[in-house]
Amino acid sequence: MKNVVGIINDTDIKQKLKDLTRARSTAAVPFGGRYRIIDFVLSNMANSGIKNIGILTQSNNRSLLDHVDSGKEWDLLSKRDGLFILPPIFRYDQFTGNLGDVDHYYNHMDYLNRSRQEYILISNSNIIYNMDYREIETFYHKKRADVVMVYKNVSETYKTNHRVLSLLLDNNERVRDMADARDKALSPAAALEIAFMKKNLFMQLIDDCIARGYRDFTKDGLIKNLDRCKIFAYEHKGHAAKIDSIKTYFRHSMDLLKPEVWKDVFLSHGNISTKVKDEPPAKYQESAQVSNSLMANGCHIAGTVENSLLSRGVVIHAGAVVRNSIVMQKGQIHEGAVVENAILDKDVVITSGKQIIGDAEYPMVVEKQAVI
Repeated sequence: MKNVVGIINDTDIKQKLKDLTRARSTAAVPFGGRYRIIDFVLSNMANSGIKNIGILTQSNNRSLLDHVDSGKEWDLLSKRDGLFILPPIFRYDQFTGNLGDVDHYYNHMDYLNRSRQEYILISNSNIIYNMDYREIETFYHKKRADVVMVYKNVSETYKTNHRVLSLLLDNNERVRDMADARDKALSPAAALEIAFMKKNLFMQLIDDCIARGYRDFTKDGLIKNLDRCKIFAYEHKGHAAKIDSIKTYFRHSMDLLKPEVWKDVFLSHGNISTKVKDEPPAKYQESAQVSNSLMANGCHIAGTVENSLLSRGVVIHAGAVVRNSIVMQKGQIHEGAVVENAILDKDVVITSGKQIIGDAEYPMVVEKQAVI
């Protein structure tokens, strides 16, 4: 897919993840122990052969920039193409306006103009999945489509606190209707916010939105052009998880403890790459009791860990108990402390004897560098 430019959109500034995105963007939130959320879409693009990738960022992007660096971990060092960071660019009169993703795309139109690729693949940053995008390109040419969107069929019991883009398809997999709603789904087909099309068409849609004062690419660029453009939908049959709240972040993180989910996410279509840190393997003391958990390198375990995910450098002291929880980098749980149904951000210290207990449906979140 050397003829495709990839765009990762990380400009959602609604802070749906609350305390976890207070000092970082959604893309930079740790996930699965060693990884960040952006690692999945970025690895998918790199594994599919896309060599020109731009990341649309928001203002609190320092953590993201430190993580992706030059893109060398994804083999994106190149003289002509490579990894490009596209920071927010606003005129003075835009600061008081209600900006959408269309504004961010438009403000970086020069990047697209300079790119030599003919096609574009755009994706939001907050989807956990493993996909070979070359299958989408093949589907695009087979259907002679103008736009291909990616969707996943969800069960009738699927619930979310946020809006879902529902697709109504005909027998030829063409999109006949779309609805961006929470409860009124047109069908089980839920869009994954991934779209493939010719770059010139994308730029034309953005120009049309700007000319009419529109701000949302999905609602104003795609839904309002269903009759004008041939929009088809490609089904992703593997695991896909949208991170749009604390609840979904916790639930989808815990899904990684299921072997079938872990294998699909990390091994099905190529490896998921991340920033390499030279740390020793996890160390287990004789007093350690660990079951059904994921440990990143650099952890030191002397206590009890059950059904949990631990990031790099976490220390669980003897007599401490961690259950059904996520502990991010360099967290420390001291003797006699109990952590259950909780999300502990980076550098959190739980002192001896303290108890942090949340609900399985609504986990307790402890902010970065807190000492309790």
